[in-house]
Amino acid sequence: MNQYDVVVIGSGPGGYVGAIRAAQLGLKTAIVERYNTLGGTCLNVGCIPSKALLDSSEHYHQAVHTFAEHGIDLKSAPKINLPQMIARKQGVVDQTTKGIDFLMKKNKIDVYHGHGSFVDARTVAITKDDGSVEQIGAKNVIIATGSKPASLPFINIDKKRVITSTEALKLDEVPKHMIIIGGGVIGLELGSVYGRLGSQISVVEYMDSIIPTMDRTMGKELQKSLKKIGFDFYLSHKVKEVTAKGKTVTVKADNAKGEELVLEGDYVLVAVGRRPYTDNLGLDKAGVKMDERGRVEVDNHLQTNVAGIYAIGDVVKGAMLAHKAEEEGTFVAEVIAGQKPHINYNLIPGVVYTWPEVASVGYTEEQLKADGTPYKVGSFPFKASGRARASMDTDGLIKVLAHKETDEILGVHMIGPRCADMIAEAVVAMEFRASAEDIARISHAHPTFTESFREAALDATDKRAIHI
Repeated sequence: MNQYDVVVIGSGPGGYVGAIRAAQLGLKTAIVERYNTLGGTCLNVGCIPSKALLDSSEHYHQAVHTFAEHGIDLKSAPKINLPQMIARKQGVVDQTTKGIDFLMKKNKIDVYHGHGSFVDARTVAITKDDGSVEQIGAKNVIIATGSKPASLPFINIDKKRVITSTEALKLDEVPKHMIIIGGGVIGLELGSVYGRLGSQISVVEYMDSIIPTMDRTMGKELQKSLKKIGFDFYLSHKVKEVTAKGKTVTVKADNAKGEELVLEGDYVLVAVGRRPYTDNLGLDKAGVKMDERGRVEVDNHLQTNVAGIYAIGDVVKGAMLAHKAEEEGTFVAEVIAGQKPHINYNLIPGVVYTWPEVASVGYTEEQLKADGTPYKVGSFPFKASGRARASMDTDGLIKVLAHKETDEILGVHMIGPRCADMIAEAVVAMEFRASAEDIARISHAHPTFTESFREAALDATDKRAIHI
């Protein structure tokens, strides 16, 4: 039986990054992946393929709606070649997962394909597709098995008309009317893909706003923007029935007053979140405890109640974000190596890859109000940005929340062009505990989208934004 310093179960962003960092630190490392390709949900059926389709669909949408104004005349109207769009997406996935294969070889990490499970706290069994089982030993094990799409008890996901995000990434036709249950990140991103391609999109959300975990201003602005591409929103609605008959799906929901809503379409996308994936992992054999929500319980070092067994990413508490899992993978590898790493969970950004993009870091205004923290607000709309006008991307704004007394930046919330990239400046600033005035005093190149961050900081400092 092969013995390792570290065995990682799961090869998503948390798992493979943790494995690489462990190998860099001189630890003999193995990674176990149940599927034939590495990369987990993110690379295979999540972050990467969805962004590929989002970019392709945005190109089509721009060709149809803005090329003429830019002075680009097409001889005939653009046509959607969905099979090619899906094929390109798969090409991006294949190239990315092969890159992980290369990184495993480069770092001399042994890769085992098969379903990993605990035999005991120091032994992992790998059940392969042919039914054979191999066992390996480990001084330390990192559980990085990720998550699966969640559903509601009464919904039958047939993967044909009633689908999850996985099936939505490989449809063979553009839906006429896609009904999305859930107004969170996954539903809105995939809804954007098909909304841009011409689908009617109806979003049914239980809460009273979309992207409800983010600053409420962001939800309001995104809702206004998505309505422009044909989204309909039914907020504060509780879904009670989903049926599929032939090519027709029906969703019934009640609003806060008990009034019934009935929607008919040709696809229902169930996007009510994700659940930790620990199925058949053998946690009981290792003695690992789980919490009431099915997550693996861990301490401040991400170690379970069993010494030497750690858990990261979507299987533990916190936001289900690939980059959060990466940070935790690095963290655990360094803990095992005897180092003293640190993660500031408040400064892990969140992003919604619609267009306009939404990005956020730190506290929301609602959180500051609830905590009684004295704060001030600065904002700047992209319609006042010369760069945004030049690119016809004027929807949205940047909002800066700073402490009323110290001026320290407490939260930054953006909706607009390239916000997924721009939020990094806010993260850097907040890691160094910068004030709004610090950002206001930094020269930003003109014309750029990032100038809007400076203007929002100026507005927060002394209400002295220049261009509004």
